[in-house]
Amino acid sequence: MSKIVTTDPILLNDWHVIAKSEDLQPATILPARLLGENLLLWRTGDHIMAWKDVCPHRGARLSLGNISGDTLICPYHGLAYDITGQCTYIPAHPDLQPPARAHVQTYQAYELYDLIWVNLSAKAQGTTKAEKENIPFFPEWNNPNFRKFLCGSYKYYSSGFRSIENFLDVSHFPFVHDGLLGDHNRTATADYEVEVEENSISLRNVRVWQPDPDGTGTGGEVIYNYRVVRPLTAYFVKQAPAGELTIFFTVTPVDEEECLGWMWIAMNYGHDIPEAELRAFQDKVVQQDIPIVESQHPKRLPLDLPAEFHLPCDRASIAYRKWLKQMGVTFGTV
Repeated sequence: MSKIVTTDPILLNDWHVIAKSEDLQPATILPARLLGENLLLWRTGDHIMAWKDVCPHRGARLSLGNISGDTLICPYHGLAYDITGQCTYIPAHPDLQPPARAHVQTYQAYELYDLIWVNLSAKAQGTTKAEKENIPFFPEWNNPNFRKFLCGSYKYYSSGFRSIENFLDVSHFPFVHDGLLGDHNRTATADYEVEVEENSISLRNVRVWQPDPDGTGTGGEVIYNYRVVRPLTAYFVKQAPAGELTIFFTVTPVDEEECLGWMWIAMNYGHDIPEAELRAFQDKVVQQDIPIVESQHPKRLPLDLPAEFHLPCDRASIAYRKWLKQMGVTFGTV
């Protein structure tokens, strides 16, 4: 089997979103890309398969094939592969027992939060309970007091780490999101607390004046409390005038300079506002961010602090970069 493009152990051992659950219907093959690797997804019954998108016979893209029952058929020579990735039938030689090496590279896949997560660290032999628990926790998922809706995916032609850093940065609000999350007449950034632990970073008591914090049109001071739980997954709780809003943001590292952002929004208020309006608000905010993030140079996040100069309001960014460097992250960074 050929090697994955990256050898970054932190990201290879992590879980990454590849698709929405609703996008992967039975009898369909969904091509995807993760960490520079071309993948495909398909499902049959309760099984979700995540495979390298290469037939081991002559290297054709298996995503161009089709599904027949519990097998995936290669488009080039019709070889049939079962849900374990093993070839079970070779049309050119119907009586030949397929060799053991006629096996597609397979990976672990798991469905959670109406999203499909993939882990490239090992060949899929069934996902254990411990492995599932490594998927980032979304606290409001089972809380009936919160209405929830998914936004994205949002494509950025930039490093996924640049998009996470932007998510943590509130000092850009008065300029990039003037009239929504910020006010160009109120540009001062209040001090806030940062705590770095082995497996997370917390930002507390981040206070910001916002004309329209959530799409409801009710302005006022809000308080953010952030937590970065994985290199490419962050979460915040925002205390707004009307109630509590949270965003669970996870980023798929497609390539070193391309990523997809997925946002679950949860609110314990505004139940009378149409979901389409709230989603349109979030789409607008992210579409304001994307061209700025894509304009940053270099597109990969610098982990050496002297590469860019820093301000007191950048303490979250500084902590994030130090944390990534300490963990040994290399993919998508410089």
